[in-house]
Amino acid sequence: MSQDPTAPSPAGPSPTGRRRFLASGAAALGAATAGQLAAPAPALGATPYVPRPVHRPTAAPLPDGLFTLGVASGDPLPDGVVLWTRLAPDPLNGGGMPERTVEVEWQVAADSRFRHIVRRGTTRAEPAYGHSVHADVRGLAPGRDHWYRFRAEGQLSPTGRTRTAPPPHSTGTLRLALASCQNWQHGYFSAYADMAAQDPDAVLFVGDYIYESGPSATAVRRHEGTGEPVTLEQYRNRYAQYRADPDLARMHASAPWIVTFDDHEVDNDYAGEIPQDPDRQPHEAFVPRLTAAYQAFYEHMPVRATAVPSGPHIRVHRRLDFGRLARLQVLDTRQHRSDQATTQEGAQSPLLTMLGASQKRWLVEGLRDSPARWNLIASQIMLAETDLLPGVGKRWYYDAWDGYQTERNELLGELAAIRNPVVLSGDRHLTMVSDLRRDYADPASRTIGAEFVGCSISSNGDQDQDAFRAQWDPLRPDNPHWKLLDAHRGYHLFDIGRDGIDAQVRTVETVLSPASPVRPPVRLRVDEGTPGVRLV
Repeated sequence: MSQDPTAPSPAGPSPTGRRRFLASGAAALGAATAGQLAAPAPALGATPYVPRPVHRPTAAPLPDGLFTLGVASGDPLPDGVVLWTRLAPDPLNGGGMPERTVEVEWQVAADSRFRHIVRRGTTRAEPAYGHSVHADVRGLAPGRDHWYRFRAEGQLSPTGRTRTAPPPHSTGTLRLALASCQNWQHGYFSAYADMAAQDPDAVLFVGDYIYESGPSATAVRRHEGTGEPVTLEQYRNRYAQYRADPDLARMHASAPWIVTFDDHEVDNDYAGEIPQDPDRQPHEAFVPRLTAAYQAFYEHMPVRATAVPSGPHIRVHRRLDFGRLARLQVLDTRQHRSDQATTQEGAQSPLLTMLGASQKRWLVEGLRDSPARWNLIASQIMLAETDLLPGVGKRWYYDAWDGYQTERNELLGELAAIRNPVVLSGDRHLTMVSDLRRDYADPASRTIGAEFVGCSISSNGDQDQDAFRAQWDPLRPDNPHWKLLDAHRGYHLFDIGRDGIDAQVRTVETVLSPASPVRPPVRLRVDEGTPGVRLV
């Protein structure tokens, strides 16, 4: 099994108590628990070292309300997890912190009352990174719930709960939530209230965490600022506004997140260093905007130091293993792509790439070397075909994988040769569940896997269902691989086991109010060893 260069050990989140990953054995679990204790106190009778006091000028006290943006965790490993917070007493105005480094303490406990603290440490919140904190904690027991909190100069953060991954060779079950596309102006993030009640082991968010559009006077909730963010402070303010949503904040504090970005974290439909509108944003202006957007993404996400940006470049593709049950490969389909085609012929050019050469090699190696029963791919955009032309011929969305036909077909060839491939996508603002076909140009092509395209948390607001059906139903005969289309807002929930994946499309009645009833879930099934997906 190849190791992911972005993580020293395999990863994935897990359980205790409910339907969590089962530990591979009491002895292994006991040994892991014994290794997680904090450093011991000095032996009785020993004389502890007492440093001589150093006299320094007293810094002005920090403002109250340091932890307005809450806490989060992410990218769990069998022995660790990333803990996140950002000190921001005035979150919508740059953060409101003085230009000095702040020492931030963190604690991890085996219980919610912090009676059994298993790890503690201190990290530095630097002005250069918006006083964000990314504590990469190791030495935790695998497959366990842990609680964590931060303290800075006497102020205590809210408490968060997280879960470590199972031991590398364990098997069991995994509950994974898939979310994407949360536009503040289009509605409330009320689907997260239901997600928290479902208690997933981890949340996979595949893009459009923020939207870069300027404020609208007719929006359900209005974006802060006076226009699109382009500077680092403006992107920080936009992320801070989104973090203020109470349901989103509660979900971040309830489970670890695995996060990647799509286009709206920067600029709609950008590709590499090419903006949506090069005439309006010349390259020399867009590169500083990319630099600011990627840094703000890092500052606000629970990701490891491997994602610290270098100018207009950031590494977010990575690999997480959930024992021997599932391997998750998280893609970056924005930063390395060629500019989008504008014609059918252009979309079939072998010169176009979505992934770039290095990421493509990494993905193929991870697929071929996978020891997992289920091979999951997190793709920001839809892999299955969407033929928009009724009848003879084809017409595609060029921003999705359809616009990169040669590389898409190469990827489908790789998926045809591995065990149980399932792609988890976003972007479309619709639930689109499909069979993956080996060759969409051939109507008789065999099914090789399944794809779940998540709806959206709020983007596009409450969609008119009659208009939705009028738009999409005429296209069904040309897309026989589609198994489910739905335009309600929400998320997907997967219970992954050895014999199959039980999926639920969980949606809300409306995003126009802070709370909403939950609609009856739509249930689907992927069976181990049988490519494709079916309604149940």
